Order: sequence, then structure tokens, then C-alpha cells
Amino acid sequence: MKSKRQVKILELIQKNEIETQEELLEYLKLEGYRVTQATVSRDIRELKLTKVAMQGGRQKYAVLSEAAGDMAGKYARIFKDGFVSMDMAQNILVVKTVAGMAMAVAAALDAMECHEIVGSIAGDDTIMCAVRTVEDTEALMQRLRRMIGEV
Repeated sequence: MKSKRQVKILELIQKNEIETQEELLEYLKLEGYRVTQATVSRDIRELKLTKVAMQGGRQKYAVLSEAAGDMAGKYARIFKDGFVSMDMAQNILVVKTVAGMAMAVAAALDAMECHEIVGSIAGDDTIMCAVRTVEDTEALMQRLRRMIGEV
């Protein structure tokens, strides 16, 4: 449950300009999560979220970029938790995920800075990634398989 909630938090802060813990708590409640402010505070700390400035003097939550090494493990876990299967069609990688997890898994792929991926589109349980070349697609699939422990 914690992992899914933290994936949802990453997804929410990417899609919305969330300024406070209370606002994040409300978004989570709208998504069906029954959490307390203490839980949200712990999640923020564990995910190493920080506030960044927006126009107009407002601030919003964002992933702390300095913690890239720490976050790499979290993104890998998000990928692993949501992953079901993958296949390729030439230079297109199609990743199947647990229902409702495609956007979070795609965000994790983006954050992992897979240089082979030019761009991706996520639905509810499917991600389509445009990859530079067929060879890059094969190499990326191998790397992702190692990450989830299939190889």
C-alpha cells in the first residue's frame, strides 16, 4: 500500500501544482487513499520532496534533483511494482503495467533518464515508448529486465 501511495504522490505532484501537505492529503483522499497528515509528512520525507518556486511567489512540491542516486532506487521500485510485461515492435517499446499504474511507471522511466527513449505515452495500463533505434530498444529491454530481476 505504501509503495502504491508513494507512486500516486509522485504522479500527483507531477500533474498538479501542490503547495501544501494539506492539499496533497486532499488529492490523495480524492484518489481513495485514507491517510493522515503524519503519513503524508513521512512520505514527503522518504520521497525527498522539496518545494520549488513558481511564478507569483508561490511554491509547489517537486522531487529533489540532488537526491538522484537515492531516487534511482525508488524509481526502479516503482517500475518493478507496476511492471507486467514488455514487447517491442521495431523501435517502439510497449510496456504493460498493473491497471492504473502506467502513468506512474512512465514517470519513473522519464526520471530514470533512459537516453534511448525519445518520448512516451501512457494510458491506464499500457505505455508506448518511441525509442531511437531497434538496437536501442533491444538494449533498453535488457537493462529493464535486469532491473526487475528477469535476467
